Amino acid sequence: MPKETKSEENKNSDKKALVSETASAKDLEENKAITFLSYLSILCLVPLLAKKESKFAQYHAKQGLVLFVSWLAIAWISGFIPVIGWFLIAPAVFILGIVLSIMGLINVAQGEMKELPIVGEISRKINI
Repeated sequence: MPKETKSEENKNSDKKALVSETASAKDLEENKAITFLSYLSILCLVPLLAKKESKFAQYHAKQGLVLFVSWLAIAWISGFIPVIGWFLIAPAVFILGIVLSIMGLINVAQGEMKELPIVGEISRKINI
């Protein structure tokens, strides 16, 4: 069996660190229902402001906030770009937003704290 190089070991340890965080079983049980609001557009503010003590709710609410603000900004900007923005960029952003929201809702339903593609890294930088 080939031995892993140091760079491969570093990549594997970085992946393990970024895969997911954990929340207590009590936190999951008490806050799962309100955490579903995290991926329903502006409703992401409900768990963000109401469940400040919940690591699980805050994690998903921050991702939902980044997703919502990004979606809103890109959709607004694409409205100013004739034809390409209206018929290519806006629909693509709409579909991407729906897909990422569904992925987030699945993570909440499974009680997981996985990063969503694109918005996960940005959401880690939010301190509320």
